[in-house]
Amino acid sequence: MNLSSDIRMVDVGGKPVTKRQAVARGKVLMQAATLNLLKKGQLPKGDVLAAARVAGIMAAKETYRLIPLCHPLLIEDVKIEFTIDEKTSAVEITATVKGSGKTGFEMEALTAVAVSGLTIYDMCKTVDQTLRLDSIRLVKKSGGKSGRILLE
Repeated sequence: MNLSSDIRMVDVGGKPVTKRQAVARGKVLMQAATLNLLKKGQLPKGDVLAAARVAGIMAAKETYRLIPLCHPLLIEDVKIEFTIDEKTSAVEITATVKGSGKTGFEMEALTAVAVSGLTIYDMCKTVDQTLRLDSIRLVKKSGGKSGRILLE
């Protein structure tokens, strides 16, 4: 069996270029004391959310290098937003990726959330062994043949 013939990049050459957007979300759950240190900027590695924002933007731009068969896309904008949830002791991450292309930006948004979350994890792990990345998912996409899709 020749496995190399079973995997291939999708040919998007015949598709029209359209404005597209994808929004993904996820969260990092932690102890309340860790969340408090994060909010106060008192974690040993410094400003966690600033580092996580830069990491998420960089990850979106490098997605095609990380995910096999993912097309390199011209990204026009990446926004990484954080919401502190005191009740669940979590940082919610929202990544919005926009651009014009022949295929969607879902993988870029999901990768941005994952890497932002991993950065938060890395910067908090010295004080909290209970950290958990959770609920990484696509919540919205628009553009292309399928139009606007809401998944929340």
